[in-house]
Amino acid sequence: MKDHTLDARQPTVLVVEDDELVRKAIRLTCEAEGYAVAELDRGAGVLAAFDEAHPDLVLLDLMLPDVSGFDVCREIRRAGHRVPVLILSAKHDEIDVVLSLEIGADDFVNKPFRPRELLARMAAHLRKASEATPRPGMGRRLAFRGLTVDTAERRVVRGADEVALTHTEFDLLAFLAGNAGQVLSRDRILSSVWGYEHPIATRVIDVHVRNLRRKIEPDPGQPRYILAVPGIGYRFTSTHPENGR
Repeated sequence: MKDHTLDARQPTVLVVEDDELVRKAIRLTCEAEGYAVAELDRGAGVLAAFDEAHPDLVLLDLMLPDVSGFDVCREIRRAGHRVPVLILSAKHDEIDVVLSLEIGADDFVNKPFRPRELLARMAAHLRKASEATPRPGMGRRLAFRGLTVDTAERRVVRGADEVALTHTEFDLLAFLAGNAGQVLSRDRILSSVWGYEHPIATRVIDVHVRNLRRKIEPDPGQPRYILAVPGIGYRFTSTHPENGR
């Protein structure tokens, strides 16, 4: 592993990519922005890299020579690391996007990518990760028909059962439910949930909505809560929430 440390106060990016030219291009791009960079050319050793480099963000290629990037992402999450993981892939199949987000990745970036767009996504995720975690008692409890979203404890209950959501799935649901009745554009959702300051072409919203529907809707094919507004975005609809706490 190569560790290109510029300044201990700067965020560190762990790049897991077997293509040396791509890895070098990413390193130069990141270092030009003041990031420190640690590199791996395979999936083995990723947890050791966390102990050595303490990365604030991971750029992870899906097609590695030893293990799948999916397995690496699972390993990172199982170890309890909650830093943003951005998948980099030349594969454009929707199933790869869906699976990446389901196992805990925060974003999916198609290769070839524009350096400025990659940097914009990285900065947005780092900015979100640096935000303070809401303290107990400081959030809201949003109660809908058969669904409760507790933004203080980051818990979702459907009926009598707690629903397991990824970090980003919860953020998206909390934003939609917190603005129940409003039509929310894709740009506003990207800005508020992902932290993107400029519009970015991405399928992550649709994939996360699909995942949320499977987890919270009584009938995902006939959604009760999250409705699509063609050409604009989405609207969370239900009875008015009862805000507590």
